Amino acid sequence: MSRGACCTCPIEELDAMKTPEKRFDRRNFLQTVGAAGLVSATAGLARAKEKQRAQSPAPGEKQKPTLIPLRKVGKSKVKVPVLCLGGNYNLVDRQIILRKALESGLTFWDTAHNYAGGNSELGIGKFLAAYPQARKKLLIASKASYATNVDQVEERLQLSLKRLKTNYLDLYFGVHFMSEPDQLTDELKKWALDAKKRGVIRLFGFSTHKNMAKLLTAAAKLDWIDVILTVYNFRLRQDPKMQAAIEACHKAGIGLVAMKALASGPVARWAKHEVTVETEEDRRLVGHFLKKGMTPGQAKINVILQDKRFCSVCVSMQSMALLDENIAAVSGGSKLSRADIGLLDEYARATCTGYCAGCAEICEAAVPEAPYISDIMRYLMYYNSYGRHDEARDLFAAIPSPVRRKLPQLDYTLAEARCPQRLPIRKLVSEALEKLA
Repeated sequence: MSRGACCTCPIEELDAMKTPEKRFDRRNFLQTVGAAGLVSATAGLARAKEKQRAQSPAPGEKQKPTLIPLRKVGKSKVKVPVLCLGGNYNLVDRQIILRKALESGLTFWDTAHNYAGGNSELGIGKFLAAYPQARKKLLIASKASYATNVDQVEERLQLSLKRLKTNYLDLYFGVHFMSEPDQLTDELKKWALDAKKRGVIRLFGFSTHKNMAKLLTAAAKLDWIDVILTVYNFRLRQDPKMQAAIEACHKAGIGLVAMKALASGPVARWAKHEVTVETEEDRRLVGHFLKKGMTPGQAKINVILQDKRFCSVCVSMQSMALLDENIAAVSGGSKLSRADIGLLDEYARATCTGYCAGCAEICEAAVPEAPYISDIMRYLMYYNSYGRHDEARDLFAAIPSPVRRKLPQLDYTLAEARCPQRLPIRKLVSEALEKLA
């Protein structure tokens, strides 16, 4: 098998796992759904669980290979599973997640230099040290977190290779948290081409959480960007500029990997991983998809994958239950109908005020004294949605102290007026000061 080729077969050397049945539903799917929808929702959830049980091994048997579809990364010859294991947490102590992922055919793993203080990469390295034969089955991506020049990019790459116990990366995002096109310098291009020539990376690109449309449009004009990891979800489908940028990248042969698929936001009301049912919009969304035997989360992943311009969706999976749920989402052949997609579109419009779309150039131009508004929204999302409290506080603390001191006194009226999502920016900045400062 060629280096990095994708394989859906479990590694024969691993012992058979006796996997207990995991809860398929998120904790409060049915909380306050209402008596009228309870029977149909429960029936849908039962169908989803039955589907999961059918795919689970009997006691003493090995996990059967899961047929996770593969797609090419842009114009390259590299193929990746349509689901990527997001590893933005401590994997040193979560080896069972990596083991189950590999046995299930989930062979595309994403990490970064800074994830979990290095313990994400170290966890994958620990796994590969125990099962070195697994490397040829995996496609591993990492990122040069917070590198500001090519010397730092090289330094981070070498440390990542050492931690990961490998001599090459399949995908390398040499700019992590990219925000402006001028970060794609000629010097970085020269480094990327040299790194490929040295065989330490196969594909090069960047990741971005803000100004996505502008960055994708700029990248489409370059001939050395192979892949982009970008925020994209059912909410951003509504943005015509984002759609035009995606199309430009697709025509240029750039592979696109979506992240933040569940579209969590800084507002606590919309930020939780669990599906809360507090409004009529929630009730319609949850009830509709559970009747079809899928969770809203599975629907949100599939609506992205029905766009063939994306080669994969990267999702953080920190439990066996989420791993099972997301693998089932992409391997079952389920296709969303026009009505399904229409309902997601309606839900996105009805609940937009809880989500930051990453259009940083708008709010930050309105409040030039605070060029970190969208970052603060993201840090608050990490706190409210992901429960990554320490990381959120550390990131907030990295904002220059003169800017942090100004935040309570600034006027956010213009930023709120210009925000396409109508976010209550002043209120959210105050919440961030309370929780993160």
